[in-house]
Amino acid sequence: MAVSIQNKKAHFRYFLTDQFIAGVVLFGPEIKSIRAGKANIAEAYCKMIKGELYVINMNISPYANAGYIKISERRERKLLLNRTELLKIERKLKDTGVTIVPVRLFINEKGWAKMEIAIAKGKNMGDKREDSKTKDIQREIDRGLAD
Repeated sequence: MAVSIQNKKAHFRYFLTDQFIAGVVLFGPEIKSIRAGKANIAEAYCKMIKGELYVINMNISPYANAGYIKISERRERKLLLNRTELLKIERKLKDTGVTIVPVRLFINEKGWAKMEIAIAKGKNMGDKREDSKTKDIQREIDRGLAD
């Protein structure tokens, strides 16, 4: 059972350039909720705080059998990257209009929660319309070939 939670809005809203795979620091009930597919990264973004990368506004629903442990659904969660990757991200963030967005949250083959993040630059409305047109044209071509 492969868990993969996508951020579908990321490809629509941003031009994604460099991508990284980061580990996520979680508590026990949080990882169980992710394995159940009860997480949402659509409104999440990443932020550098004191040289470390955190994911902000990621929603992980509370696990039903968590017991007495109360964990905030939208708390800041630390992302684990090596120093060279952090420095590269920090250098890229100095440009204007650049942010870091989570693209995918998944469980790897060892059972660890990983997040695919990307350095992103916002699209304007014209770019979004152009992407929609190309997707529609490609869909029509695929339908024509399938018939």
